[in-house]
Amino acid sequence: MTRLPSAGTRPRQAEVAAAMRAIVPDGVIADEAGLSPYGSDGLTMYRQSPLAVVLPRTTAQVSAVLAWCHTNGVPVVARGAGTSLSGGALPVADGIVLGMARFNRILAVDYDNRVAVVQPGVTNVAVSQAVAAQGFYYAPDPSSQIACSIGGNVAENAGGVHCLKYGTTSPNLLGVELVLIDGTVLRLGGPGLEQPGYDLLGLVCGSEGLLGVVTEATVRILPRPATQRALLLGFPTVAQASECVAAIISAGIIPAGLEMMDAPAIKAAEDFVKAGYPTDVGALMIAEADGSPAEVTDQIARIAEIAQDNGCTTLRESADEAQRLLFWAGRKAAFPAVGRITSDYYCVDGTIPRRQLAAVLTDISAIAERHGLSVANVFHAGDGNLHPLIMYDASRPGQTEAAEAAGAEILKACVDAGGVLTGEHGVGVEKRDLMEHQFTATDLAVQTRLKEAFDERGLLNPGKVFPSLSRCAESNAMHVHGGRLPFAELPRF
Repeated sequence: MTRLPSAGTRPRQAEVAAAMRAIVPDGVIADEAGLSPYGSDGLTMYRQSPLAVVLPRTTAQVSAVLAWCHTNGVPVVARGAGTSLSGGALPVADGIVLGMARFNRILAVDYDNRVAVVQPGVTNVAVSQAVAAQGFYYAPDPSSQIACSIGGNVAENAGGVHCLKYGTTSPNLLGVELVLIDGTVLRLGGPGLEQPGYDLLGLVCGSEGLLGVVTEATVRILPRPATQRALLLGFPTVAQASECVAAIISAGIIPAGLEMMDAPAIKAAEDFVKAGYPTDVGALMIAEADGSPAEVTDQIARIAEIAQDNGCTTLRESADEAQRLLFWAGRKAAFPAVGRITSDYYCVDGTIPRRQLAAVLTDISAIAERHGLSVANVFHAGDGNLHPLIMYDASRPGQTEAAEAAGAEILKACVDAGGVLTGEHGVGVEKRDLMEHQFTATDLAVQTRLKEAFDERGLLNPGKVFPSLSRCAESNAMHVHGGRLPFAELPRF
C-alpha cells in the first residue's frame, strides 16, 4: 500500500476544522483515528489523510461548506460509501472530505410516473427494496449494490450485471439537485420525459465529482418483469464463449444479463458460494431473459441453440427463482471469492468490442505472466466490460508495483483493441495518467475547459481524471494563478 506524502504539521487543520464545525456542529472529524477510515476508497493501493471529514445533513450545509472552501481555497473531495475502485474518493492532504452518508432518505416515490426521489447516501439496493412491494425496482445493479450509494453511482455512471438491456446509471437518472463549488444550488433535469436546454445532466452523470456535489437524485423505477429465467452455460474455452456472446447479439437478442467468468474465477466463486457452477470448463456464461412468459421461453430456447452451436458443453436452466438468484450469487460474489484465495487483488476495469474478447483475454494472461502474477477474469460480456482481478501479495517487495504495471498494460491493450479505459469504475487516480493513451491533447484540452467552467480554481476532487490537472503530492499546495488553474504547469503525483 502506498501512503501519499503528508503535509507535515498541516497548519491549516485547526482553522479548517473550526470553520467546518461552525457550519456542521455535530459532523466534523479531525482526529487521526477518526480520519483513518476515510484515507482510501476501494482502490486500497493508495492512502492519504485529509485535513478533516465533514458530514452534513442538509443541502444548506453542503452549500455553506463549499462556499467557504471556495473562498478560502480549500480542496473538497465528495465521498459516498467509499466503494469506488479507481481512487475516485481518495482525499488530498490539504483538503476536506465531504461525506454524504447522512443523506440517506428516500424522499418520494411516484408510481404513476415511475420515478423515485432519493438522497445520495441511499444505497443502490435500498431503492429496489423500497418499491418492491408495489412490484417495481431500480435497474442498475452493481455487484456492490448492498453498499454503494446512489450519489457514487451518479458520479461514476455505475452499471451492473443487467446494464446490457437496461443501461448504466445515465439512462435511469432523470434529474439531480447539484451544489457548485461556490455554494450555488441548481436543479438539472426532472421527472418529465424531456427537458429543455443543454443536457447538463448528461455531463454531470459520470463526472466523478469534478463538477459539483449531488444532494438529491430523481431516478427511474421499472415494473418488475413478469418472468425471469437464467441459463448457466459452460464452454471448453474462452474463445468459444466469446464467439457465443457475439452470435447472441448478432441474432438480435438483447438478454437482460450476459456475464462471463474464466476458469480461476469459476473455481473461486463455486468454492465460496456453491452455486452449482461446473469447474471443468474454461469459461462460464450466465445468460438471463426477462419479460412475458412467451418472450422469455423464446429467448431462452434461441440462446441455448446458439450456445450449442458454439461448443457449449454444460447447459442448465434455472428451475425456479431461488436457483436463478443462486446462479447470480456466484457471479456477484466473484470479487470476495477471489479475495479468499489471494492476499491482495487489483481489479482492473476496461471495455473492448465484443469480438475482441478472446484476443484481449489472451493478452491479459500474457501480461500477468510476464509480471509474475496470476489473474482471474470476470466480465460483463454483453457490453465488453472486463474486470481482470490481478492477484498479488502486497507484503512482498515489488509485487504492488508489478500489479500496477500489469494493470496499466491491460488498460492500454483495451484501448489498442478499439475499447476505452473504463466501463463503470471511472478514471479517478488509477487511470488518470493513461488518459493520454486514449485522448489527444485537443480532446483533453476541451474536457478541461468544461471542468474549468464549473470549477475555475480546481478545488473539486483535484488530482483525478485529467493528467494536466494532477496535483503534486509532495508540496500538497493548491496552485492558483489569477483564479485559474495553470493546467500545463501542475506536476503529477
